[in-house]
Amino acid sequence: KNVYRDILKSFPKEYQDYIYTISPNSKIVINVLHAFWVGGTICVVGQFITNLIEKTGASKEISSGVTTLIMILIGAILTGLNVYHKITKFAGAGSIVPITGFANSIVAPAIEYKNDGYVMGVGAKMFSIAGPVLVYGITSSVIAGIIYYLI
Repeated sequence: KNVYRDILKSFPKEYQDYIYTISPNSKIVINVLHAFWVGGTICVVGQFITNLIEKTGASKEISSGVTTLIMILIGAILTGLNVYHKITKFAGAGSIVPITGFANSIVAPAIEYKNDGYVMGVGAKMFSIAGPVLVYGITSSVIAGIIYYLI
């Protein structure tokens, strides 16, 4: 709330008091704990799947790739069933950071814009959230690769 006080100094005193009173209290510790255990649970599920696939005799590279695909599928299915939205609302960044959050960022806009048609709705809007992440992520990795090569 101190941040709000600093920003609102330019507003009249009555307005500052009003905003301060109606602003919700931040629950940073609780939010961090929720993010930690939900994100950790998602990662434990991924590790469990990886270990299960490795027990079938698959190599580490194959099991990692298959696990990624399975986790994306799980995230997409949970998004389609409107469960992932509830998990995200509860856990915040704990559910957004893992690979399932990537699946959610692709599937959610596709579902939202499906009524606009498959081309202009799903096709055009599917990457509206994940698109910038992909563009800047790929660009950053290319730049890092070039720097690594030069060094």
